[in-house]
Amino acid sequence: MFREVSAWFSANMEMPRTELDYDTPFHLLIAVILSAQCTDKRVNLYTPRIFERFPEPSDLAAATFEEVYDLIKSISFPNNKAKHLIGMAQKLVADFNSVVPSEVEELETMPGVGHKTANVIASVIYNKPVIAVDTHVFRVSHRLGLSDGKTVEAVEKDLTEGFLTEERATAHHWLILHGRYVCKARKPLCEECGLQDLCREYKLSHLKV
Repeated sequence: MFREVSAWFSANMEMPRTELDYDTPFHLLIAVILSAQCTDKRVNLYTPRIFERFPEPSDLAAATFEEVYDLIKSISFPNNKAKHLIGMAQKLVADFNSVVPSEVEELETMPGVGHKTANVIASVIYNKPVIAVDTHVFRVSHRLGLSDGKTVEAVEKDLTEGFLTEERATAHHWLILHGRYVCKARKPLCEECGLQDLCREYKLSHLKV
């Protein structure tokens, strides 16, 4: 099953990438923290000003809460995210010489950086063989039949075991983009989907007709 799904995505989505705009690993880390429970499109509206104001970790580490809050107040949960961004930058400066670490375990030591965020950074910036499971990845994995896991951790384990090591960093983007634009939560575009023949949920729904 995984081999067939990988083959289809490889042929139809050759170079998937994150839809968050960024120019440095540090700025991607900012964007991913801001994207929690917020759309990439909305985050991209505000990050240019943020990146201009805080080009380096030291700039953000020295910022006041009010400065950061004012730039992100139209993004979801601005209070917590402002605190997390400043704390993240201070940790980068103090413990990592202002360099975004490549290891998931190190990334997770920073404020605002949970396991999913750490996996995104590790896979996008460093091409680490890890898979970040968000709501899109969780949904698509279940509908296709790649996982029956009840938790994010269980789905991540199934996908990690199912995809080849060299595919994992890309597989996250395959699944998230497919979920965002085709296998939508409320109205999946099944008739437009090239994975019909492989999709467990599609086949089950048509057996009932």
